[in-house]
Amino acid sequence: MPVMRLRDTLTLTGQWHAGNLMHFRHLDLNLLVALYALLDEKNITQAGKRVHLTQSAMSGALARLRQYFSDDLLIQVGRKMVPTPLGESLIEPVREILIKIKTTIETRPGFDPLSSTRRFSLMMSDFCATVLMLDVTRRAEKLAPHVTFEILSNNVEDPWEALDRADVDALVMPANLLRPEHPQEMLFEDNFVCIAWTGNDAVGETLALEQYLDLGHVTCQFNRGRTPMADEWFLQHHGHSRRIEVFTTTFNAVPLHVVNTRRIGTIHGRLAKYYASILPIRLLKSPVAFPVVVEAVQWHKLSDGDPGIAWLRQLLKDSAAQLAM
Repeated sequence: MPVMRLRDTLTLTGQWHAGNLMHFRHLDLNLLVALYALLDEKNITQAGKRVHLTQSAMSGALARLRQYFSDDLLIQVGRKMVPTPLGESLIEPVREILIKIKTTIETRPGFDPLSSTRRFSLMMSDFCATVLMLDVTRRAEKLAPHVTFEILSNNVEDPWEALDRADVDALVMPANLLRPEHPQEMLFEDNFVCIAWTGNDAVGETLALEQYLDLGHVTCQFNRGRTPMADEWFLQHHGHSRRIEVFTTTFNAVPLHVVNTRRIGTIHGRLAKYYASILPIRLLKSPVAFPVVVEAVQWHKLSDGDPGIAWLRQLLKDSAAQLAM
């Protein structure tokens, strides 16, 4: 069930008064889940799949909602459904109500990691999943043996929406990409370095800028059309163009495509060191002064008082501190 930020439920439509409040108590709260899915998906079939209802059941829910609100809520325009003005005004408040319900029923006055069976969902790059979460899950095996971690890729169109909906407990991303609506904490810093196969005789002990730009590159590109990775954006911003021969969809794949080739890659230093310990690659200082990458964790503001989320954040910070040693 997607959930969002809290507002006073009495302002659900901006027109509530005492008489409406009694009427509100007769509304099946399950219909609010259906209402948000309908308004968000703008498609009866897709909304039904989202809340595990058949198309006919979702159509019935929409009919009941229309009767309750005395409004169509969604109308057919060509092949699409669009919200009415009232429907549009309900999207954010209903989302916030559902988030408040979720956080209320999930938050406990205390968190005992030794006995907790909680499932934490985190969204991050494969870089952080490798260099940070390997230590996090090892620590958690002893500290919280019954806790489960769900590690999701942020290689999606809108990772911030997952946090807005409270579909994930935390985002771990570069701090400059996080949005100001929710609290965040810095975890660790990293620098970009170059990597080359140990048998690559085209690369010596150092790399000059001209050579760096002329060599074939392996680089990561999450989705076509999205903002380029930080290193590529920085190069473009300073008027440099490199010859990219291989695009991967993960940072972890870059070292694999460098091995047994004359290509080079530019990746995070900690990830490079990890792969240098298991693959025949070597690290070189980048001839480009890329900016430092600052990774941070962000959580939903309604989870700020959740002791379980506080424990998770501390666990992430403890592992991040270990990276700096």
